[in-house]
Amino acid sequence: MDVIGGAVKDPVRILRSNVRLARLAWGVLSRPSIHALKELTERHGLSVAGGDLQLLDGRWYVTHAGLLGLARRNRCCGVRVQLVPQFCESAVSRWVFKATVYKSPRSRGFVGYGDADPSNVSSVVRGAEMRVAETRAVNRALRKAYGIGLCSVEELDWAPRSNTPAPPDQRKASTNGNNSHKNGQPRLRDRLCLLIRQHKLDANLVKAYAADYCGTATLREASRDQIEAFINDLAARAAKDRDGLICQLNSYSKSQEVAP
Repeated sequence: MDVIGGAVKDPVRILRSNVRLARLAWGVLSRPSIHALKELTERHGLSVAGGDLQLLDGRWYVTHAGLLGLARRNRCCGVRVQLVPQFCESAVSRWVFKATVYKSPRSRGFVGYGDADPSNVSSVVRGAEMRVAETRAVNRALRKAYGIGLCSVEELDWAPRSNTPAPPDQRKASTNGNNSHKNGQPRLRDRLCLLIRQHKLDANLVKAYAADYCGTATLREASRDQIEAFINDLAARAAKDRDGLICQLNSYSKSQEVAP
């Protein structure tokens, strides 16, 4: 990303790159989506290639990584995160955090709250409600501090609703999970890409692992149900034992090296 002091150095070139990569990832972009992407590129220097943005149900969402990158480029002074015990209940996995972002040493701080419990998180991160609540609090504080009107991906429960009915050809379920959203859920490919970016995994090794997990020669040959089961398992393992997951992924690197 070409930026100087938080400002985008070459917004035209970066916008073209963002639009090109977004079309590769999500297909045809509507005119409002392109205009919104232009605004996000020019004002905040957010990058599709860097995993700063996600397009779900035709709407842009900023990611935790994108917000942290924006804070770094703008020389954020610090973030303070505190548990709010009076609203927490560990027995039912309900957690609430308060985050305060200080843009400069003299800043009075921008405050954001984040909560999480089993009712408002995806099943793929069930058991990690405390971390989800902390991330949501930080995201909200950062969005306030830097004027980001977009909701962040981590604040969703993986069920964003769309007000526009899907065309008839998009209502049919895909056999490999690569069609548009079904029942308001994001595409499986989008979920898998987000997991890879969030946990900094090697995409090629994940694909090799996925094919092995599904019992197919390639991931394209797997059914939607098989891919969804793999994604759920991958998310759970990445959240609970990322080091163990990395070790298993690396074993596929060795097998690729000896493959003819």
